[in-house]
Amino acid sequence: MNLGLIGKSLSHSFSKSYLEGKFIHQDKLNFKYTNYDLDNLDSLHQLIKSEHLSGLNITKPYKEKIIPLLDELDATAVKIGAVNCVKIIWKDETPFLIGYNTDYYGFAQSIKPFLEPIHQKALLLGTGGASKAIAYALQNIGVDIYFVTSGEKKDSNYFEYAELNNFVLNAFKLVVNCTPLGMFPNTEACPLIPYEYLTNEHLVYDLIYNPHETLFLQKAKQQGAVTINGLNMLKLQADKAWEIWHS
Repeated sequence: MNLGLIGKSLSHSFSKSYLEGKFIHQDKLNFKYTNYDLDNLDSLHQLIKSEHLSGLNITKPYKEKIIPLLDELDATAVKIGAVNCVKIIWKDETPFLIGYNTDYYGFAQSIKPFLEPIHQKALLLGTGGASKAIAYALQNIGVDIYFVTSGEKKDSNYFEYAELNNFVLNAFKLVVNCTPLGMFPNTEACPLIPYEYLTNEHLVYDLIYNPHETLFLQKAKQQGAVTINGLNMLKLQADKAWEIWHS
């Protein structure tokens, strides 16, 4: 079984080493996992055929862009509007691509032990494919979500970064960074929020796991907030993808 990861700038990714470790642990040495760093998706079907791929993980910036290239979408992926896992079924010599989202599962399972009654409203920094999965996961467990955008506000559930102040952060005790700001190698970057208004009542989550503690998490921790990085989420979503590929 040939598997792989599709995205851009994949040197930071932990998926390959994690899943290769899983292969060895389960004695599945006839498996191969390859990172495919693509400038665009024009060659996707050609790549799938030439490598005879059975499954793919999808990362930025293709979680939404890949959808028109798929043959079928899982019901949850339809609701989320983003895909991070593709199962490929071969019918004769023709690949049939089914899209799934396992990010929401990985996030929900990783944050569940940390949620308290005060974490009923969440600010999601960013509006890309990752934030859609996080929004779905939180809404499923009854958390109200608002997005923070550097672009145009779509409706009343959106804030601009300049609108974040003491009153907003006092109302939202859960803050999730869904942007790539702070990811290796650009570790000196972080979302521009007023960190001074975070408190020990805040739960602050960064989907980034490389570095282990981003500047975003460092600044939040200095204010007494509970902080979580994205490593456990990555492992859990990868485990779910593994199940899908073997189902």
